[in-house]
Amino acid sequence: MYDSIKSVLVVFTEEGRGETSAAVPYAMSLAQQAAAHLTLQAASVRYAVPSSLINDFAAEIVGKENRRMAGLAQRLADDARFTADLAGVTCTVEAPQLLYPGLTQRFIAYARVHDLAILDAERDTLEIDRGLIEAAIFETGRPALIVPPSSLSFSARRVLVAWDGGAAAARAVADAIPFIAAAEEVVIVSVTGEKDLSDRIPGAELAPHLARHGAKVSVKTLPMPSAGVAEAIQAEAKAFGADLMVSGAFKHSRLREWLLGGVTQSLLKDCPVPVLMSH
Repeated sequence: MYDSIKSVLVVFTEEGRGETSAAVPYAMSLAQQAAAHLTLQAASVRYAVPSSLINDFAAEIVGKENRRMAGLAQRLADDARFTADLAGVTCTVEAPQLLYPGLTQRFIAYARVHDLAILDAERDTLEIDRGLIEAAIFETGRPALIVPPSSLSFSARRVLVAWDGGAAAARAVADAIPFIAAAEEVVIVSVTGEKDLSDRIPGAELAPHLARHGAKVSVKTLPMPSAGVAEAIQAEAKAFGADLMVSGAFKHSRLREWLLGGVTQSLLKDCPVPVLMSH
């Protein structure tokens, strides 16, 4: 069904707090439906203490925690490999343990040679996984699919495209064409008053392009809401019964987003359905 999807990357970062992953079974489901190769990185962060602060006792504590985290990640990797074998999914599984900068760079390098990277949603902007999500969107040149905890299997029967006519939205739509073309129903949602759209293509002009790819598409324009653009799009996704949302991503400074928020951050924090983002 998704013939152009040949390689899927999924990353789960073990933090030792009993977390579960929706991204892993979701990616497994997509790889099975697309007959794609799945690469699973069951990663853990390696802790280090500056040499000026460390002694034998501290070294033992840090070493013990690193071994515990590595063991938990390896267990997830082994379970995923077993599940992939049962599902008939060709799968490469690794359980790297690296310092955070090395882990991020490894993920970026892997994502650049896959069609799609899939990660679990993370509400807290300061958590490790949020850093990986932002790296996936802004540093890989590839689309990222962010999965909320409730989404355990892939579906794209009903796709919502959040469209403002900008370059990021156009990139996201292009990256999502395999899913849009195969969907049973696609709705293009634009919010009036969000930006000056005088130099951009409205949703009604995007629709014929998607229809030429075989999409069964409709267009909906929403008035500028008092609650915020992201909240309006999320509500529309629920009302439409969307399985997948497609959105461009924008990056502002940490201070600006802390003070003002942002559509991208709001979608990442509270999106009710998996969201494919590109930049």
